Amino acid sequence: MIGSRTPATLHDVAREAGVSLATASRSLNGSTRKVNEEYRQRVLDAAERLGYTPNLQAQAVARGTSSTVALVVADIADPYFSSIAAGVVAEADREHLIVTMTATDRDPDRELDIVRQLRAQRPRVLVLAGSRPGPDGAASPAQLALDAELDAYELSGGRVVLVGGEDASRRTATLDNFAGAAALGRALAGLGYRRFAVVTGDEGLRTAEDRLAGFRAGILEGGGGLADTDVLRTPFTRDGGYAAVRDRIAAGLDGVELFFATNDVMAVGALSAIRDAGLAPGADVAVAGFDDIPVASDVTPPLTTVRVPLAELGRRALRLALDEDAGDAATPVTTEVVLRASTPPRG
Repeated sequence: MIGSRTPATLHDVAREAGVSLATASRSLNGSTRKVNEEYRQRVLDAAERLGYTPNLQAQAVARGTSSTVALVVADIADPYFSSIAAGVVAEADREHLIVTMTATDRDPDRELDIVRQLRAQRPRVLVLAGSRPGPDGAASPAQLALDAELDAYELSGGRVVLVGGEDASRRTATLDNFAGAAALGRALAGLGYRRFAVVTGDEGLRTAEDRLAGFRAGILEGGGGLADTDVLRTPFTRDGGYAAVRDRIAAGLDGVELFFATNDVMAVGALSAIRDAGLAPGADVAVAGFDDIPVASDVTPPLTTVRVPLAELGRRALRLALDEDAGDAATPVTTEVVLRASTPPRG
């Protein structure tokens, strides 16, 4: 046995368990090589008796990677990203990996700095959850530099996976934003709505552009319309949604019957802005969102939205990074229109 003053080593664990050093290492360090279950349990029991703790930093240096998954999101407070994070953590637990999470605050320069720092820590997987430039969006210098950092990280043996949108150059856990928004547009037109305004993010962001384009296509198919002046650009936040709808109401609705916010967080802000203007959300002006975050069914009135299985999206993201043949993980997750009281039928 090892004295209390001397930390146990891997050699001590192997000797205590009566196995080779290689078997002890594979049993404790998450090796992909199979270990006889009896030997593995003997190693685990020996490690517990001796109080052995693996040196994760040394392992990372030796293998060029670690047992850490680095998750980078745009906004930790946004339920969209916290739900995705829950899925990543659940899948990581199955693989005995540890998830660390940080937020970019939607700042491209901060995102670049975070990725540079993470590269030095050698995580096994880097998951980026946030909107990327669309196919027509010009990449900023920070975006170009970020792509170079990600390329270097992958060349050193790391795995990068993106969440949302499409990027042919990288593994991406996808959802069909265009199809989901188009289905919502058709459903709302079917309820009798004809004049819409869209509350969305900055031009060039893939998620915002795909949802805007899909919604426009859906309402046109259903007999509605969307003027360019009714596309309201604002930050992808609750306060952004509030400000955009508040300002539009102050300037005059001009026949707009429904605000579609391209995420639920902005839609929650829109509901508050309508209420603060002395109008009844749903009855006087309808509101719809996208994502079906947990609060969407709890606000008043409950929010019509497009349901995205966000936790499943997070699970698929990590599976894509870990599996050579990801199979179903590469298939876009299915979205579903959920009609609630914020968009009652029009007479």
